[in-house]
Amino acid sequence: MTKTYDPHMHTAEHVLNQTMVRTFGCGRCFSSHLNPKKSKCDYFFDRDLTETEAQALAAAVNAVLAQHLPVTSQMTPVAEAATLVDLSKLPETAAAAGEPVRLVRIGEYDICPCIGDHVENTREIGTFVLNSHSYIPPESPEERGVLRLRFVLR
Repeated sequence: MTKTYDPHMHTAEHVLNQTMVRTFGCGRCFSSHLNPKKSKCDYFFDRDLTETEAQALAAAVNAVLAQHLPVTSQMTPVAEAATLVDLSKLPETAAAAGEPVRLVRIGEYDICPCIGDHVENTREIGTFVLNSHSYIPPESPEERGVLRLRFVLR
């Protein structure tokens, strides 16, 4: 079964992920639920955001969206893709087969492997609104906590 994505939310997720990486040095979300009405992304993180950080995060995402960046995709040989992005989330069979990897770029701001649908330009997305955020602490010292961000587009 193929996943279907709302192109607006999905592209906003890419921008949010790159903003989290650049702002907090964390990885991209490990889990997401994207819906045209509301969405959430989960990140391995060590704490909740402060309200000031949450507001700054939303402002940073909106600043990127306001740049009206082109969103493009290109099939790239796996060896070349591996020099540009993290391929650890690809199924082992895909990487082992040497199949080309679809890389999605949002201007010069973000690049990642992706099979989802996207808008053609960030001007189509609208305004990113971070509705809420919460932190789930780890159950043991060996685990990482989870920061959940819930957002909508207007």
